[in-house]
Amino acid sequence: MSAIETCRTAALGGHVEACSDCGHQRIAYNSCRNRHCPRCQGAAARTWLEAQEANLLPVGYFHVVFTLPAEIADIAFQNKARIYDLLFKAASETMLTIAADPKHLGARIGITAVLHSWGSAMTHHPHIHMIVPGGGITPDGRWISSRPAFLLPVRVLGALFRRLFITRLLDLHGAGKLAFFGKLAGLNDRRAFQRHLAPARRKRWVVYAKAPFAGPEAVLAYLSRYTHRVAISNSRLLRFDGSEITFRYKDYRRSGANRQQVMTLTADEFIRRFLLHTLPRGFHRIRHYGLLASSARKDCLAQARDMLGVAPTTDDPPTAETSDPLPPCPCCGGTMVIIETFAAWCQPRAPPTTRPPTRETVHDPA
Repeated sequence: MSAIETCRTAALGGHVEACSDCGHQRIAYNSCRNRHCPRCQGAAARTWLEAQEANLLPVGYFHVVFTLPAEIADIAFQNKARIYDLLFKAASETMLTIAADPKHLGARIGITAVLHSWGSAMTHHPHIHMIVPGGGITPDGRWISSRPAFLLPVRVLGALFRRLFITRLLDLHGAGKLAFFGKLAGLNDRRAFQRHLAPARRKRWVVYAKAPFAGPEAVLAYLSRYTHRVAISNSRLLRFDGSEITFRYKDYRRSGANRQQVMTLTADEFIRRFLLHTLPRGFHRIRHYGLLASSARKDCLAQARDMLGVAPTTDDPPTAETSDPLPPCPCCGGTMVIIETFAAWCQPRAPPTTRPPTRETVHDPA
């Protein structure tokens, strides 16, 4: 929360930019670069997407979602690192196992998985979004495509996902790797824990598969919206009167125009909900599996492209032009250059002036 509060303020330092044409100057403060900050995720998403564009194949892509039931979500909130990691492992193993089954696709597939822990109203709702190419490589080295609008049966996926997750959750409990506090403290007892899981064993676990995307461009558009998203974006905030915050959210129990709703929360409740979704330090919320696993991605994608008759991609390093340039001058549209940097909690040596920069004053802060 401290990082978000100080983002792009004098607390983090910054630099002074000047227009090389008209001399207009402005102060730009540094970003916090925290992965939970909604203001800092745009640049991170663009950089990540540029790298992912080279991994796309000319096939249909499916969007698959694995969701935990409420009984498990309560446990996950008090054991984020353990349960979120288990969610990734159980969901990915489910997809890879069913896809490899000759009764279904009979091939090794690729998966990009992204963890979201929130619902639209910022309540705790852990689930995994997956982007999956519509096909894979068979054991005998052939590419096999899925049906145009069908990847894998969701009921079969849900049943295996439930079994894998609950079995390994019980193993974690038996090894003493789960902690319980407050109203869940009684779950430290093995029998109480099993009783708590009983309803989850009986219910159907939701696995949702959407129709395939229109093409690689649509995949990237989706990824840009989902991979670096935080619990709420600035665009959904409507009003703040000093004590209450009003924002838009989707009520998925409704349909049509009634799905879009408005909610007002006190500031402390809004902040509490936002902080529910802070990830453990060092936890990776974007992971790749199968053909897209980092250890084998380059070779697997080259093999897949060869089977699909696609020209191989080049591995040229990004040039300087790919980095984000400074925004143009608001007065004349000219090029802005950095003429001064200043440390945290400091200010520029003098307020910005209208004097155009000279060759002697313009320098690279590095």
